[in-house]
Amino acid sequence: MHVIVIDTPQLGDRSYLVHDGAVALVIDPQRDTDRVEAAAREAGVKITHVAETHLHNDYITGGLQLAKAHGASYLVNAADPVRFERQPITDGQSVRVGSLTVKAVATPGHTHTHMSFIVDDGEKQAVFSGGSLLYGSVGRTDLVAPADTVGLTHDQYASVRRLVAESARDASLFPTHGFGSFCSSGPASGVGSSTIAEQIKGNHALTDPDEDHFVRELMANLTAYPSYYAHMAPINAKGPGPADLSIPESLDAAELTRRLDDGEWVVDLRHRVAFASNHLKGSVSFEYGSGSRFTTYLGWVLPWDGKLTLVGSLEDVENAIRDLSRIGIDSPDAAVGADPHALAPDAPVASYPSVDWEGVLNGKAEGDIVLDVRRAEEYALSHVAGAVNVPLHELLTRLDEVPGGKLWVHCASGYRASVASSLLQRAGRNVVQIEADFEDAGPAGVPLEKGALRAAS
Repeated sequence: MHVIVIDTPQLGDRSYLVHDGAVALVIDPQRDTDRVEAAAREAGVKITHVAETHLHNDYITGGLQLAKAHGASYLVNAADPVRFERQPITDGQSVRVGSLTVKAVATPGHTHTHMSFIVDDGEKQAVFSGGSLLYGSVGRTDLVAPADTVGLTHDQYASVRRLVAESARDASLFPTHGFGSFCSSGPASGVGSSTIAEQIKGNHALTDPDEDHFVRELMANLTAYPSYYAHMAPINAKGPGPADLSIPESLDAAELTRRLDDGEWVVDLRHRVAFASNHLKGSVSFEYGSGSRFTTYLGWVLPWDGKLTLVGSLEDVENAIRDLSRIGIDSPDAAVGADPHALAPDAPVASYPSVDWEGVLNGKAEGDIVLDVRRAEEYALSHVAGAVNVPLHELLTRLDEVPGGKLWVHCASGYRASVASSLLQRAGRNVVQIEADFEDAGPAGVPLEKGALRAAS
Protein backbone atom coordinates (compact mmCIF):
# COMPACT_ATOMS: atom_id res chain seq x y z
CA MET A 1 0.00 0.00 0.00
CA HIS A 2 1.23 3.43 -0.97
CA VAL A 3 -0.23 6.69 0.33
CA ILE A 4 0.38 9.95 -1.54
CA VAL A 5 -0.50 13.15 0.29
CA ILE A 6 -2.01 16.04 -1.66
CA ASP A 7 -1.60 18.99 0.68
CA THR A 8 -3.69 22.17 0.56
CA PRO A 9 -1.95 24.42 3.10
CA GLN A 10 -4.07 27.41 2.05
CA LEU A 11 -7.02 25.74 3.80
CA GLY A 12 -5.15 23.51 6.23
CA ASP A 13 -6.39 20.26 4.67
CA ARG A 14 -5.05 17.13 3.04
CA SER A 15 -6.40 14.77 0.40
CA TYR A 16 -5.00 11.29 -0.22
CA LEU A 17 -4.28 8.96 -3.14
CA VAL A 18 -4.01 5.37 -1.84
CA HIS A 19 -2.90 2.68 -4.28
CA ASP A 20 -1.50 -0.83 -4.61
CA GLY A 21 0.66 -0.11 -7.63
CA ALA A 22 -2.16 -0.62 -10.12
CA VAL A 23 -5.41 0.90 -8.91
CA ALA A 24 -6.15 3.74 -6.51
CA LEU A 25 -8.64 5.14 -4.03
CA VAL A 26 -8.84 8.92 -3.56
CA ILE A 27 -10.05 10.21 -0.20
CA ASP A 28 -11.49 13.71 0.33
CA PRO A 29 -10.27 15.36 -2.90
CA GLN A 30 -10.31 19.12 -3.21
CA ARG A 31 -12.20 20.71 -6.09
CA ASP A 32 -9.10 21.26 -8.21
CA THR A 33 -8.73 17.59 -9.07
CA ASP A 34 -5.89 18.07 -11.57
CA ARG A 35 -3.40 17.73 -8.70
CA VAL A 36 -4.77 14.30 -7.80
CA GLU A 37 -4.81 13.21 -11.42
CA ALA A 38 -1.20 14.31 -11.85
CA ALA A 39 -0.22 12.23 -8.81
CA ALA A 40 -2.05 9.21 -10.22
CA ARG A 41 -0.33 9.57 -13.60
CA GLU A 42 3.07 9.86 -11.95
CA ALA A 43 2.37 6.73 -9.89
CA GLY A 44 1.09 4.90 -12.97
CA VAL A 45 -2.21 3.92 -11.35
CA LYS A 46 -5.87 4.04 -12.32
CA ILE A 47 -8.38 5.80 -10.07
CA THR A 48 -11.18 3.29 -9.49
CA HIS A 49 -12.70 4.61 -6.24
CA VAL A 50 -13.27 8.00 -4.62
CA ALA A 51 -14.44 8.30 -1.01
CA GLU A 52 -15.72 11.14 1.17
CA THR A 53 -15.36 11.04 4.92
CA HIS A 54 -18.12 13.66 5.25
CA LEU A 55 -19.92 16.51 3.52
CA HIS A 56 -17.19 19.06 4.00
CA ASN A 57 -17.80 22.39 5.70
CA ASP A 58 -14.55 24.13 4.74
CA TYR A 59 -14.21 23.43 1.02
CA ILE A 60 -16.01 22.31 -2.11
CA THR A 61 -15.30 18.69 -2.90
CA GLY A 62 -13.91 17.48 -6.20
CA GLY A 63 -15.09 13.95 -5.47
CA LEU A 64 -18.14 13.85 -7.71
CA GLN A 65 -16.36 15.29 -10.74
CA LEU A 66 -13.29 13.10 -10.20
CA ALA A 67 -15.44 9.97 -10.01
CA LYS A 68 -17.31 10.96 -13.18
CA ALA A 69 -14.11 11.71 -15.07
CA HIS A 70 -12.60 8.31 -14.27
CA GLY A 71 -15.71 6.15 -14.14
CA ALA A 72 -14.85 5.48 -10.51
CA SER A 73 -17.14 4.29 -7.74
CA TYR A 74 -18.03 7.26 -5.49
CA LEU A 75 -18.25 6.10 -1.88
CA VAL A 76 -20.50 8.37 0.17
CA ASN A 77 -22.34 7.56 3.39
CA ALA A 78 -25.72 6.08 2.57
CA ALA A 79 -27.23 8.35 5.23
CA ASP A 80 -26.06 11.56 3.55
CA PRO A 81 -28.97 13.42 1.87
CA VAL A 82 -27.18 13.99 -1.43
CA ARG A 83 -28.75 14.79 -4.81
CA PHE A 84 -26.40 12.80 -7.01
CA GLU A 85 -25.72 9.16 -7.75
CA ARG A 86 -23.10 7.53 -5.58
CA GLN A 87 -22.20 4.11 -4.22
CA PRO A 88 -23.76 4.29 -0.78
CA ILE A 89 -21.64 2.84 1.98
CA THR A 90 -22.62 1.97 5.53
CA ASP A 91 -20.92 1.34 8.84
CA GLY A 92 -18.86 -1.86 8.80
CA GLN A 93 -19.09 -2.35 5.05
CA SER A 94 -15.91 -3.26 3.19
CA VAL A 95 -14.95 -2.55 -0.42
CA ARG A 96 -12.10 -4.04 -2.44
CA VAL A 97 -9.78 -1.66 -4.28
CA GLY A 98 -7.36 -3.94 -6.10
CA SER A 99 -5.44 -5.77 -3.39
CA LEU A 100 -6.61 -3.32 -0.72
CA THR A 101 -9.58 -3.73 1.61
CA VAL A 102 -11.36 -0.52 2.57
CA LYS A 103 -13.57 -0.72 5.66
CA ALA A 104 -16.02 2.04 6.56
CA VAL A 105 -16.36 2.98 10.23
CA ALA A 106 -19.11 5.37 11.32
CA THR A 107 -17.48 8.13 13.37
CA PRO A 108 -20.13 10.80 14.08
CA GLY A 109 -18.99 13.95 15.84
CA HIS A 110 -17.62 16.38 13.28
CA THR A 111 -20.91 15.76 11.47
CA HIS A 112 -23.75 13.34 12.18
CA THR A 113 -22.87 11.11 9.23
CA HIS A 114 -19.09 11.27 9.39
CA MET A 115 -17.29 8.16 8.15
CA SER A 116 -13.67 7.05 8.59
CA PHE A 117 -11.93 4.43 6.45
CA ILE A 118 -9.47 1.73 7.51
CA VAL A 119 -7.43 0.53 4.54
CA ASP A 120 -5.65 -2.83 4.86
CA ASP A 121 -3.24 -4.52 2.46
CA GLY A 122 -2.93 -7.72 4.48
CA GLU A 123 0.22 -6.60 6.25
CA LYS A 124 -0.37 -3.04 7.40
CA GLN A 125 -3.18 -0.57 7.89
CA ALA A 126 -3.77 3.09 7.20
CA VAL A 127 -6.58 4.99 8.91
CA PHE A 128 -8.22 7.90 7.08
CA SER A 129 -10.09 9.80 9.75
CA GLY A 130 -11.31 12.95 7.98
CA GLY A 131 -12.50 15.32 10.69
CA SER A 132 -12.71 12.69 13.42
CA LEU A 133 -9.37 11.76 15.03
CA LEU A 134 -6.75 14.43 14.27
CA TYR A 135 -3.14 14.78 15.33
CA GLY A 136 -3.48 15.73 18.99
CA SER A 137 -7.18 16.49 18.97
CA VAL A 138 -10.42 15.98 17.05
CA GLY A 139 -12.53 17.85 14.51
CA ARG A 140 -14.75 20.61 15.82
CA THR A 141 -18.32 19.68 16.64
CA ASP A 142 -20.20 22.96 16.30
CA LEU A 143 -20.57 23.22 12.51
CA VAL A 144 -23.96 21.51 12.15
CA ALA A 145 -26.25 23.47 14.49
CA PRO A 146 -25.90 25.01 17.97
CA ALA A 147 -28.51 22.64 19.39
CA ASP A 148 -26.51 19.63 18.16
CA THR A 149 -23.08 20.63 19.48
CA VAL A 150 -23.22 18.98 22.90
CA GLY A 151 -24.51 15.71 21.47
CA LEU A 152 -21.97 15.72 18.66
CA THR A 153 -19.15 16.35 21.12
CA HIS A 154 -20.21 13.30 23.11
CA ASP A 155 -20.40 11.39 19.82
CA GLN A 156 -16.89 12.53 18.93
CA TYR A 157 -15.49 11.20 22.19
CA ALA A 158 -17.06 7.78 21.59
CA SER A 159 -16.24 7.68 17.89
CA VAL A 160 -12.50 8.18 18.15
CA ARG A 161 -12.30 5.51 20.81
CA ARG A 162 -14.21 3.09 18.62
CA LEU A 163 -11.99 3.94 15.64
CA VAL A 164 -8.87 3.27 17.69
CA ALA A 165 -10.31 -0.02 18.98
CA GLU A 166 -10.90 -1.23 15.41
CA SER A 167 -7.46 -0.16 14.14
CA ALA A 168 -4.03 -1.71 14.48
CA ARG A 169 -1.78 0.12 16.93
CA ASP A 170 0.94 0.57 14.30
CA ALA A 171 -1.50 1.88 11.70
CA SER A 172 -0.57 5.23 10.17
CA LEU A 173 -3.16 7.96 10.72
CA PHE A 174 -4.16 10.27 7.87
CA PRO A 175 -6.70 12.96 8.86
CA THR A 176 -8.12 15.46 6.40
CA HIS A 177 -8.18 18.38 8.84
CA GLY A 178 -5.80 19.60 11.51
CA PHE A 179 -3.10 21.37 9.51
CA GLY A 180 -4.39 24.87 10.08
CA SER A 181 -8.01 24.26 9.12
CA PHE A 182 -10.65 25.94 11.26
CA CYS A 183 -12.37 22.52 11.21
CA SER A 184 -9.95 21.32 13.88
CA SER A 185 -10.48 22.04 17.55
CA GLY A 186 -8.63 21.87 20.82
CA PRO A 187 -4.86 21.45 21.12
CA ALA A 188 -4.22 20.03 17.64
CA SER A 189 -0.50 19.40 17.26
CA GLY A 190 1.75 20.63 14.49
CA VAL A 191 3.25 17.25 13.63
CA GLY A 192 3.25 16.10 10.02
CA SER A 193 2.54 12.41 10.60
CA SER A 194 1.41 10.05 13.33
CA THR A 195 0.18 6.58 14.19
CA ILE A 196 -2.73 5.23 16.17
CA ALA A 197 -0.33 4.24 18.96
CA GLU A 198 1.05 7.76 19.20
CA GLN A 199 -2.44 9.21 19.43
CA ILE A 200 -3.41 6.78 22.19
CA LYS A 201 -0.53 8.16 24.23
CA GLY A 202 -1.03 11.87 23.54
CA ASN A 203 -4.42 12.79 22.11
CA HIS A 204 -6.61 14.39 24.77
CA ALA A 205 -9.70 12.70 23.32
CA LEU A 206 -8.08 9.36 24.15
CA THR A 207 -6.23 10.21 27.36
CA ASP A 208 -9.07 11.98 29.17
CA PRO A 209 -11.00 9.29 31.10
CA ASP A 210 -13.86 11.66 31.93
CA GLU A 211 -16.21 12.11 28.97
CA ASP A 212 -18.05 15.05 30.52
CA HIS A 213 -14.76 16.82 31.24
CA PHE A 214 -13.66 16.25 27.64
CA VAL A 215 -16.94 17.69 26.36
CA ARG A 216 -16.66 20.79 28.53
CA GLU A 217 -13.02 21.32 27.57
CA LEU A 218 -13.61 20.90 23.85
CA MET A 219 -16.61 23.21 23.81
CA ALA A 220 -14.69 25.84 25.78
CA ASN A 221 -12.05 25.82 23.04
CA LEU A 222 -14.46 26.27 20.12
CA THR A 223 -13.81 29.65 18.53
CA ALA A 224 -15.12 31.60 15.56
CA TYR A 225 -14.92 29.98 12.15
CA PRO A 226 -15.25 31.42 8.62
CA SER A 227 -18.72 32.51 7.59
CA TYR A 228 -18.42 30.87 4.17
CA TYR A 229 -18.57 27.47 5.89
CA ALA A 230 -22.36 27.87 5.91
CA HIS A 231 -22.38 27.48 2.12
CA MET A 232 -20.04 24.50 1.75
CA ALA A 233 -22.02 21.47 2.95
CA PRO A 234 -25.19 22.43 1.02
CA ILE A 235 -23.17 22.81 -2.18
CA ASN A 236 -21.45 19.48 -1.55
CA ALA A 237 -24.79 17.77 -0.91
CA LYS A 238 -26.20 19.14 -4.15
CA GLY A 239 -23.19 18.01 -6.16
CA PRO A 240 -20.70 20.72 -7.17
CA GLY A 241 -19.66 21.25 -10.75
CA PRO A 242 -16.06 21.27 -11.96
CA ALA A 243 -13.69 24.06 -11.10
CA ASP A 244 -13.14 26.71 -13.76
CA LEU A 245 -9.46 27.59 -13.47
CA SER A 246 -9.27 29.63 -16.67
CA ILE A 247 -7.74 33.10 -16.54
CA PRO A 248 -10.13 35.82 -17.75
CA GLU A 249 -9.08 38.47 -20.21
CA SER A 250 -7.53 41.39 -18.32
CA LEU A 251 -9.90 44.32 -17.81
CA ASP A 252 -9.09 47.53 -19.62
CA ALA A 253 -8.43 50.74 -17.73
CA ALA A 254 -11.88 52.23 -18.30
CA GLU A 255 -13.73 49.19 -16.97
CA LEU A 256 -11.46 48.87 -13.94
CA THR A 257 -11.98 52.56 -13.16
CA ARG A 258 -15.74 52.16 -13.48
CA ARG A 259 -15.75 49.29 -11.01
CA LEU A 260 -13.78 51.31 -8.50
CA ASP A 261 -16.09 54.29 -8.97
CA ASP A 262 -19.13 52.06 -8.46
CA GLY A 263 -17.77 50.66 -5.21
CA GLU A 264 -17.30 47.10 -6.43
CA TRP A 265 -14.85 44.85 -4.63
CA VAL A 266 -11.43 45.23 -6.25
CA VAL A 267 -8.90 42.99 -4.50
CA ASP A 268 -5.21 43.85 -4.71
CA LEU A 269 -3.02 40.72 -4.41
CA ARG A 270 0.35 42.44 -3.98
CA HIS A 271 2.43 42.39 -0.80
CA ARG A 272 0.69 44.40 1.89
CA VAL A 273 3.55 46.88 2.31
CA ALA A 274 3.52 47.62 -1.43
CA PHE A 275 -0.24 48.11 -1.21
CA ALA A 276 0.07 50.52 1.71
CA SER A 277 2.50 52.71 -0.22
CA ASN A 278 0.49 52.95 -3.44
CA HIS A 279 -2.84 51.47 -4.52
CA LEU A 280 -5.97 52.25 -6.47
CA LYS A 281 -8.31 54.22 -4.23
CA GLY A 282 -11.18 52.00 -3.12
CA SER A 283 -9.34 48.73 -3.64
CA VAL A 284 -8.70 46.39 -0.70
CA SER A 285 -5.62 44.45 0.29
CA PHE A 286 -5.67 40.65 0.39
CA GLU A 287 -2.05 39.78 -0.13
CA TYR A 288 -1.52 36.56 -2.05
CA GLY A 289 1.67 34.91 -0.91
CA SER A 290 3.32 31.83 0.47
CA GLY A 291 1.79 30.89 3.79
CA SER A 292 -0.92 33.56 3.70
CA ARG A 293 -4.51 32.82 4.64
CA PHE A 294 -5.77 34.58 1.53
CA THR A 295 -8.62 32.19 0.78
CA THR A 296 -9.86 31.90 4.34
CA TYR A 297 -9.91 35.60 5.09
CA LEU A 298 -11.29 36.77 1.76
CA GLY A 299 -14.11 34.23 1.97
CA TRP A 300 -14.73 35.18 5.60
CA VAL A 301 -14.58 38.97 5.31
CA LEU A 302 -16.09 40.00 1.98
CA PRO A 303 -19.77 39.51 1.12
CA TRP A 304 -20.32 36.00 -0.18
CA ASP A 305 -22.23 37.05 -3.29
CA GLY A 306 -20.16 40.13 -4.09
CA LYS A 307 -18.61 40.49 -7.54
CA LEU A 308 -14.82 40.29 -7.36
CA THR A 309 -12.06 41.80 -9.46
CA LEU A 310 -8.54 40.57 -8.75
CA VAL A 311 -5.58 42.88 -9.37
CA GLY A 312 -2.05 41.52 -9.43
CA SER A 313 0.58 39.59 -11.33
CA LEU A 314 -0.49 36.82 -13.70
CA GLU A 315 0.95 34.20 -11.33
CA ASP A 316 -0.91 35.59 -8.32
CA VAL A 317 -4.17 35.93 -10.24
CA GLU A 318 -3.87 32.37 -11.51
CA ASN A 319 -3.19 30.99 -8.03
CA ALA A 320 -5.93 33.09 -6.44
CA ILE A 321 -8.51 31.83 -8.94
CA ARG A 322 -7.56 28.25 -8.09
CA ASP A 323 -7.71 28.91 -4.35
CA LEU A 324 -11.05 30.70 -4.49
CA SER A 325 -12.62 27.92 -6.57
CA ARG A 326 -12.04 25.61 -3.59
CA ILE A 327 -14.57 27.57 -1.54
CA GLY A 328 -17.05 28.12 -4.35
CA ILE A 329 -16.02 31.63 -5.42
CA ASP A 330 -16.01 31.09 -9.16
CA SER A 331 -14.89 33.10 -12.17
CA PRO A 332 -13.67 36.38 -10.67
CA ASP A 333 -12.57 39.01 -13.14
CA ALA A 334 -9.01 40.29 -13.19
CA ALA A 335 -6.76 43.17 -14.13
CA VAL A 336 -3.26 41.78 -14.60
CA GLY A 337 -0.36 44.01 -13.64
CA ALA A 338 1.66 45.26 -10.68
CA ASP A 339 1.54 49.03 -11.27
CA PRO A 340 -1.79 50.55 -10.14
CA HIS A 341 -1.31 53.72 -12.18
CA ALA A 342 -0.57 51.76 -15.35
CA LEU A 343 -3.68 49.61 -14.86
CA ALA A 344 -6.01 52.59 -14.48
CA PRO A 345 -4.26 55.89 -15.33
CA ASP A 346 -7.39 57.97 -14.70
CA ALA A 347 -8.26 56.41 -11.34
CA PRO A 348 -7.07 58.11 -8.15
CA VAL A 349 -4.45 56.36 -6.05
CA ALA A 350 -4.12 56.28 -2.29
CA SER A 351 -1.73 55.21 0.46
CA TYR A 352 -1.42 54.96 4.22
CA PRO A 353 1.55 54.65 6.60
CA SER A 354 2.96 51.25 7.53
CA VAL A 355 5.03 51.27 10.75
CA ASP A 356 6.62 48.95 13.31
CA TRP A 357 6.10 49.10 17.09
CA GLU A 358 8.80 51.74 17.47
CA GLY A 359 6.85 53.82 14.97
CA VAL A 360 3.78 53.46 17.16
CA LEU A 361 5.65 54.60 20.26
CA ASN A 362 7.13 57.59 18.43
CA GLY A 363 4.12 58.58 16.35
CA LYS A 364 0.90 57.79 18.19
CA ALA A 365 -0.70 60.93 19.62
CA GLU A 366 -2.95 61.26 22.62
CA GLY A 367 -6.49 60.48 21.54
CA ASP A 368 -5.43 58.13 18.74
CA ILE A 369 -6.91 54.64 18.93
CA VAL A 370 -5.10 51.32 18.70
CA LEU A 371 -7.46 48.94 16.90
CA ASP A 372 -6.78 45.24 17.46
CA VAL A 373 -8.37 43.13 14.71
CA ARG A 374 -7.39 39.74 16.11
CA ARG A 375 -10.03 37.32 17.30
CA ALA A 376 -11.53 37.91 20.74
CA GLU A 377 -9.71 34.99 22.34
CA GLU A 378 -6.37 36.33 21.11
CA TYR A 379 -7.17 39.74 22.53
CA ALA A 380 -8.13 38.24 25.89
CA LEU A 381 -4.74 36.55 26.30
CA SER A 382 -2.82 39.81 25.87
CA HIS A 383 -3.33 43.13 24.14
CA VAL A 384 -2.00 46.65 23.88
CA ALA A 385 -3.15 48.64 26.88
CA GLY A 386 -6.30 50.57 25.95
CA ALA A 387 -6.69 48.90 22.56
CA VAL A 388 -10.16 48.43 21.10
CA ASN A 389 -10.94 45.00 19.69
CA VAL A 390 -13.01 44.50 16.54
CA PRO A 391 -12.09 41.14 14.94
CA LEU A 392 -11.40 41.39 11.23
CA HIS A 393 -14.19 39.00 10.31
CA GLU A 394 -16.69 41.32 12.05
CA LEU A 395 -15.29 44.62 10.79
CA LEU A 396 -17.59 45.28 7.83
CA THR A 397 -20.70 44.71 9.95
CA ARG A 398 -19.37 46.81 12.84
CA LEU A 399 -17.84 49.80 11.06
CA ASP A 400 -20.18 52.16 12.85
CA GLU A 401 -18.77 50.94 16.20
CA VAL A 402 -15.16 51.75 15.36
CA PRO A 403 -14.11 54.93 17.23
CA GLY A 404 -13.42 58.12 15.32
CA GLY A 405 -9.99 59.67 14.93
CA LYS A 406 -6.72 58.19 13.80
CA LEU A 407 -6.61 54.39 13.94
CA TRP A 408 -3.43 52.38 14.48
CA VAL A 409 -4.38 48.91 13.27
CA HIS A 410 -2.62 45.70 14.27
CA CYS A 411 -3.07 41.94 14.38
CA ALA A 412 -0.66 39.08 15.12
CA SER A 413 1.65 39.48 12.13
CA GLY A 414 0.39 42.24 9.85
CA TYR A 415 -1.78 40.29 7.39
CA ARG A 416 -5.16 40.92 8.99
CA ALA A 417 -4.12 44.46 9.88
CA SER A 418 -3.50 45.14 6.19
CA VAL A 419 -6.93 43.84 5.21
CA ALA A 420 -8.56 45.86 7.98
CA SER A 421 -6.62 49.03 7.18
CA SER A 422 -7.66 48.85 3.55
CA LEU A 423 -11.31 48.30 4.46
CA LEU A 424 -11.22 51.21 6.91
CA GLN A 425 -9.55 53.55 4.44
CA ARG A 426 -12.11 52.52 1.82
CA ALA A 427 -14.76 53.60 4.35
CA GLY A 428 -13.09 57.01 4.70
CA ARG A 429 -11.15 56.43 7.91
CA ASN A 430 -7.64 57.69 8.78
CA VAL A 431 -5.45 54.62 9.31
CA VAL A 432 -1.91 53.52 10.07
CA GLN A 433 -1.12 49.85 9.53
CA ILE A 434 1.19 48.29 12.10
CA GLU A 435 3.45 45.96 10.15
CA ALA A 436 4.90 43.97 13.04
CA ASP A 437 4.43 40.78 15.02
CA PHE A 438 2.36 41.26 18.15
CA GLU A 439 4.83 39.16 20.14
CA ASP A 440 7.39 41.93 19.58
CA ALA A 441 5.17 44.66 21.06
CA GLY A 442 6.12 44.07 24.71
CA PRO A 443 9.88 43.82 24.08
CA ALA A 444 9.64 47.04 22.06
CA GLY A 445 8.25 48.85 25.12
CA VAL A 446 4.55 48.90 24.22
CA PRO A 447 2.44 48.58 27.41
CA LEU A 448 0.36 45.39 27.42
CA GLU A 449 -2.48 44.10 29.56
CA LYS A 450 -4.73 41.07 29.87
CA GLY A 451 -8.32 40.64 30.75
CA ALA A 452 -11.65 42.07 29.81
CA LEU A 453 -12.53 43.20 26.33
CA ARG A 454 -12.61 46.92 25.61
CA ALA A 455 -15.49 47.12 23.21
CA ALA A 456 -15.76 49.52 20.33
CA SER A 457 -18.02 52.45 20.97
